[in-house]
This record gives sequence, structure tokens and C-alpha cells, in this order.
Amino acid sequence: MTRPPVTFSDLRTAAYCPRKCYYARTRETDRDPPPAVEAIRDLATRYEHLLDASVTELESEPIARPPAAYRRTLAETRDELAADGDWQRLCEPHERDVIVSGRDCRGRVHKVLVDPLEPVLVATGSPPEQGVWESRSVHAVAAAKALAWEHQTPVERVWIEYPAYGVVRSVTMTTRRKARYRRALRTVRELDGPPARTDNRSKCESCEFTSECGVRTRTLRSLLGFG
Repeated sequence: MTRPPVTFSDLRTAAYCPRKCYYARTRETDRDPPPAVEAIRDLATRYEHLLDASVTELESEPIARPPAAYRRTLAETRDELAADGDWQRLCEPHERDVIVSGRDCRGRVHKVLVDPLEPVLVATGSPPEQGVWESRSVHAVAAAKALAWEHQTPVERVWIEYPAYGVVRSVTMTTRRKARYRRALRTVRELDGPPARTDNRSKCESCEFTSECGVRTRTLRSLLGFG
């Protein structure tokens, strides 16, 4: 029997915290992105304008750095990518906001580049010092596999944009990343009850399912050693 494809968001969440994925899949939750998320994603369509924008204009944008620092970082990103023609490809993609379906997963890619075929994902959070977060790496592999399946063309690289920070990272399809993707896919497909709670309590601080999960997060008092 053919199994329905798993969504990119479920794979990303499962890679971050399987228990959170379980609650997200079994509770009535609004999965539409809030306006703040859409505003950040819109930045990824206006890089050239942002490079020329005044400080006053940048102050009104949903950027996560001071205007001067943001513009400097974005200019460095442009200079780094322009030599190989990738900056122009990112600014003028072949397609935008495309739903792609593969054999095992489906979801939205924010840009599709050609020559070579590569998907682009726009992240609204902050980037790590180097590379990308593991959950985002799983998301990237899923996007690559789905796009490759639709076009019957190998996809070897995915771009991750962090437009609020002026940062762009690339993710290549390594054996290790593919293994993490397969592990996340297996986790989602085998969810028939809440998995064990994560040992990394820092993941719980902003989780909307903390009360249902029953995890105890540390208070400021306990972190200071008073409780």
C-alpha cells in the first residue's frame, strides 16, 4: 500500500523534537505562517533594494541586525556568491513558492533555481555560526529529494536563506545528511504515541505544547541557583 508523503514541516519538527511533532500532528493547530513570518520571507525577494536602502528604510524592515551591520553582511554575502553567478540566480529564480511532491515527502520550496536544478528554502530564524541547524538540514534533504523526484533530475545542493540576517548558506547532499533525513522520516511514520521527552530542555522554553507534554522547564530562579 502506498503511504502518503510526509510534509517537510513534520520532518523538520521530528528532527528537532519527535515529541513536539507528535503533538503538532495530533492537535488542532494553525499551520499557516503568521504575518511576521511572511514579512521576513518577503525580504528574500528584495535583496538588491535592501542593499541600496537608507538606514531609515531598513529600520522599518523586519531585519534582526542594526541597519549598518545588516547591509554590510548582505553585501558580503552578495560578493561571496556573485563570482559563480549564484547571487543573480537567487535574486532572479526560475520559480517562486512551488509545492513539490516526492516519493516520500512533499512541501513548499520558496525558490527554484535552474542550471543546475536547486531548491531554496527561506528560514525566518537565526543561522548558527557555521552551516545550518540539523532540523533545517533534514528539511533541505527533503526538498532536494522531492524536487529531484518531480524533475527526474539529481539535486546535489540546497540553498538556505536567512533574509532577516543577510546570510545565505548552502547544503550539499552528503551521506550523513541523507541518513538524518531517513531517520526523521522513519520517526514520523512510526509515531503512534508520544515519544520520550527530550533531554535538551532549552528546546522546551518556547514550545507551544509544554503544558501538554508535562515537561518541567527551569525558572530564572532555579537557573540562578535559588530554587
